[in-house]
Amino acid sequence: MTTDATSRHPHSLSRNRHRILRRIGAFISYAGLSLIALLFLFPFFWMVSNAVRSNTEVLAVPVRILPEEYQWGNFVEALVSLPFGTFLMNSFIVACGVTAIVLVVSCLSAYAFARLRFPGREGLLLTYLSTLMIPQVMLVIPLFLVVSKLGWINTYHGMILPVAFSSFGTFLLRQFILGIPKDLDEAAMMDGASRLRILVTVIVPLAMPAIGLLSLFTFIAQWKSFLWPLIATSGLDKATLPLGLTLFQTQQGTSWNYIMAGATISMVPGVILAIVLQRVIYKGITVGSGFGGR
Repeated sequence: MTTDATSRHPHSLSRNRHRILRRIGAFISYAGLSLIALLFLFPFFWMVSNAVRSNTEVLAVPVRILPEEYQWGNFVEALVSLPFGTFLMNSFIVACGVTAIVLVVSCLSAYAFARLRFPGREGLLLTYLSTLMIPQVMLVIPLFLVVSKLGWINTYHGMILPVAFSSFGTFLLRQFILGIPKDLDEAAMMDGASRLRILVTVIVPLAMPAIGLLSLFTFIAQWKSFLWPLIATSGLDKATLPLGLTLFQTQQGTSWNYIMAGATISMVPGVILAIVLQRVIYKGITVGSGFGGR
């Protein structure tokens, strides 16, 4: 009878087998992703763990995963022992200024390369994108000489303008705009809209996923930038957070617990921005599916 039942319902057994295999595959996938997530999150956990230890315990051997005694006052000490508010304001001004300029310039140039027809467009685009292969270190000395000649050392515009142009942003937005139907542009032109108005009222709203992703990348990159602010500033009044945290390194030693506490606090704006733009970021990650086509 068992043989007869099996022969009568081969499709049912096959479906059950496939269902079990799918569940096993899903479990393995979730387990693997969870392990990868833990590996990526461990540095952040270790930073917070060291932020609430004494400096002696941070350097103690053997290493303890969790602190023996939690010192939450380290965050307060990190805030009051340095002009943390000044560093925070400077970082905010520089990061927001660079992000705003990058978005404006990238939108304009990306629209020009994606929609306008002019001689030498492809060659100019290739030359523009080739700047992505130039390491930032190679540009430091020329930029410093220009900024110094202009008298912009230790100024906000000296920290913002030299790094406020991104060929990556142009490439990202251009690829997204290429996926937007040209019929929308033509319909707007028939209504009498100019190119600039088409960009602002038609293209920009549709390209918000890519714009949100670019704004997040740019803001975080400038928020944690160390090299150019170090070169472009000459005092604490214009120092950013990464520069300010180095003041915990003195001749008497390094206060690693205060550095970790300050670094933890400095992560808050980026985390908040990522949470706010979460939905936009998710759409922006799939921007590649709209690439191609002229």
